[in-house]
Amino acid sequence: MKKVIITLSREYGSGGLAIGQQLAEALGIPFYDKKLLSRAAEESGFSEEMLRQAESKATNSLLYSLATSLGVGAYGPDTLSLYDKLYLAQFDMIRKVADEGSCLIVGRCADYVLRAEENCYRFFLHAPLEKRMERAVKEYGQEADNIKSTVLKHDKARANYYYHYTNQKWGDAKLYDMTLDTTRTGVEGSVKMLLHYLETVRAI
Repeated sequence: MKKVIITLSREYGSGGLAIGQQLAEALGIPFYDKKLLSRAAEESGFSEEMLRQAESKATNSLLYSLATSLGVGAYGPDTLSLYDKLYLAQFDMIRKVADEGSCLIVGRCADYVLRAEENCYRFFLHAPLEKRMERAVKEYGQEADNIKSTVLKHDKARANYYYHYTNQKWGDAKLYDMTLDTTRTGVEGSVKMLLHYLETVRAI
């Protein structure tokens, strides 16, 4: 198979993680979610826990331009906060795994970081709030009490993260090659739909 890079963004509770894992397995390519944090921690010297916490500590609205134009090297000038440097370490790792070959990367603004890659395909998965609440309780083990606020909180965090580092709206259909409501197709059906798209555009 020729080189193909897939970025997968998803609303909380849409089944995106399972879909991403199965899609990567079907294509026989590396899957990066938490694994990306592990590699970024190993190569940057930051702890994995610090990288994980950084997702809620954005401080510099101009960081997206640094991450995409200046390169990361020593993770930015001294004027950047620790959390911004942690973000740059993740962005650096996104570029690195994409350079290594075919892969599927979940979240972390990978679609934006790799937007100049000709062989990169960007997918966004979504579903109605009620369905996502149901999945969050049954499959993710979330407490039923206040489940609506839990789901919305996760979505808000992802949207804020994306806007902060890209200056664009998370979930805007114009930013993706394909958006998919996973409600009717389910996990397996969604994987088939994404594979069909890749085959149709001759990516695989």
